[in-house]
Amino acid sequence: MERDYPLEKVRNIGIIAHIDAGKTTTTERVLFYTGVSHKIGEVHDGETTTDWMEQERERGITITSAAVTCFWTPTYAAITDKTKKHRFNIIDTPGHIDFTVEVKRSLRVLDGAVVVFDGVAGVEPQSETNWRYADEASVPRVCFINKLDRTGASFEHSYATILDRLTKKAIRMQIPIGLEENHEGVIDLLNMKAYYFEGEMGNKVIEKEIPENLVAEAEKYHAELIEKIVEQDDAVMNDYLEGKIPDIDTLKKLMRKGVIANEIFPVFAGSALKNKGVQLVLDAVVDYLPSPLDIPAILGTNPDTDEKDSRPASDEAPFSALAFKVATDPFVGQIIFFRVYSGSLSAGSYVYNPRTRNKERIGRILRMHANDREEVKKVYAGEIAAAVGLKDTITSDTLCDEEHPIELYRIIFPEPVIQLRVEPKTKADQEKMGMALSRLAQEDPTFRVTTDAETNETIIAGMGELHLEIIVDRMRREFSVETNVGKPQVAYRETITGEAQVEGKYIKQSGGRGNYGHVKIRIKPMDQSIKAEDLPKNTKREKGFEFINTIKGGAIPQEYIPACEKGFKEGLDRGVLAGFKLENVSVELYDGTYHDVDSNEMAFKIAASMAIQDACKMARPVILEPMMQVEVVTPDKFMGDVTGSLSSKRGLIEGMEARGMNQAVRAVVPLSEMFGYMTTLRSMTEGRAGFTMEFLRYDIVPQSVATSIIESRK
Repeated sequence: MERDYPLEKVRNIGIIAHIDAGKTTTTERVLFYTGVSHKIGEVHDGETTTDWMEQERERGITITSAAVTCFWTPTYAAITDKTKKHRFNIIDTPGHIDFTVEVKRSLRVLDGAVVVFDGVAGVEPQSETNWRYADEASVPRVCFINKLDRTGASFEHSYATILDRLTKKAIRMQIPIGLEENHEGVIDLLNMKAYYFEGEMGNKVIEKEIPENLVAEAEKYHAELIEKIVEQDDAVMNDYLEGKIPDIDTLKKLMRKGVIANEIFPVFAGSALKNKGVQLVLDAVVDYLPSPLDIPAILGTNPDTDEKDSRPASDEAPFSALAFKVATDPFVGQIIFFRVYSGSLSAGSYVYNPRTRNKERIGRILRMHANDREEVKKVYAGEIAAAVGLKDTITSDTLCDEEHPIELYRIIFPEPVIQLRVEPKTKADQEKMGMALSRLAQEDPTFRVTTDAETNETIIAGMGELHLEIIVDRMRREFSVETNVGKPQVAYRETITGEAQVEGKYIKQSGGRGNYGHVKIRIKPMDQSIKAEDLPKNTKREKGFEFINTIKGGAIPQEYIPACEKGFKEGLDRGVLAGFKLENVSVELYDGTYHDVDSNEMAFKIAASMAIQDACKMARPVILEPMMQVEVVTPDKFMGDVTGSLSSKRGLIEGMEARGMNQAVRAVVPLSEMFGYMTTLRSMTEGRAGFTMEFLRYDIVPQSVATSIIESRK
């Protein structure tokens, strides 16, 4: 079986935005215009293709990213011209902050993104977070200012917020013809034509001359656009300065070069709900966003030698893929979504997992259309697919060819900030709950399950109240597990602010062979400014923990060093002030002694665990709390009440700005103060204000608050 689409005709793109900016509506239009669906589903009717979970349809939000494959022939190409047909693998991602992990992991495996903005609000808090994730992953983007049919819509205001809050490299590719109820179409500033969308659901794109009243404005922005594009090539720039205007094909090539290099972010206009502008955004995906051939070779390390390695996007290269999502399908069981970076994979063949050092057999390969699936025999470089039959593969694992192993860089996920205690309602629910929680934790890397050592209660942790509410709801619906749920609690942490030097000894004689372990350690706060790849050879760094081995002359035999490291980690699991996990601790094992007969791994592990607990008590420990970036949008007259309320919650007001008819207040507030804030805000503002909140950082808790936390834990 041969590849059905050449690599240069493949586009792996994500649709990302703040909640309610119209991502899913835009995706539905894309599926309709590309022929995947013959009926447009609307979010408000609960009938969309990509929002297929019951919880998504009830709440009108996207919770899990959905993958869809479709095909597009650009509107300027003759329909019969098959050489112009492109294949899109699209991922529709959530906008709600509690499910931001879906955006982060999707961007890791995508080559480009369409960022959707609300034409009234412009850039919103989650738009900024998603943009930051895309920057981290170096993903080229095109922008789509949506909802220009809404009352209060302003293309220029939304465009200004992109320049102000996201990037100065954004440039208008279009301007709208009319706004609000008069929004009729768009003007393309590159080829200076007006486009209208007629026929069933706007599926006919009609090209006309620019309306007279907009010609002067279009010419002004056309000149701006050309200037931005010619900056990408010195020779073309010199010609332009001498008065030679490049032709459209040259401009498009330079534009593509700039977009792929993240030097230009083109901005488009329209209204997905009113079927205006979406086809031209699809044309832009073809023209400007990269194919797998346009992006650099994927980087990783050789698991056998720890040396850096890479794989080019080619069917001939050894197979490598990244598993970016685990999902449970009621019909086929566990499925693993993966992106193929190099080589090809056939159903029934074996893949090697460098993390487990084991081979696994791929039972079936599926091409996903949201929750529908199509079975395929083989996938090639640049494709996104799902595999059935992998038992030991988790999110962020590499799948590769055993003869040419490579471990691709793992996706780094944020830590959970909120906890709930859950217990099964009946004995029958007890066993089912354990299975349900482990299945859900496999699917979602930001969801954790632990057991309280003292009370034996089950604690679940996630990114927010809605995140955990959905988890509990899924347990009930998908696994038939009824639970009692406690109140939400903050996931505090502990750390050290000073240095300490101690020794830990574990000596136990009980007739016959004894136990002997003796370590000497120094601890200090981790230096976050040094990147992991720049650390010396004797230093290992994991999330929140650094281990430095400076043992000389065999003071502790090499075989006991891993046991010491394990002991340090276990010692940090329970903090010294209130029992919260200790993090950002750097431990140096510099000396110790051993006994020829009595020393063993267990003795050194216990000695290390005791030593680090003693050292942390001496190194000025403090409690850390999660701080949230909060944005409240409120009518003018309630501004004083809102800022006063945030200040009373230990909030630090960072700034205010006009947002249409309202005011937006940005503040940093401890999570512990934000429980139930929506009710308070509604009663304070006659139900007219709303807020968004996302995790920002961990900060040291004030002494008075720390005292009450420690008291409550006794």
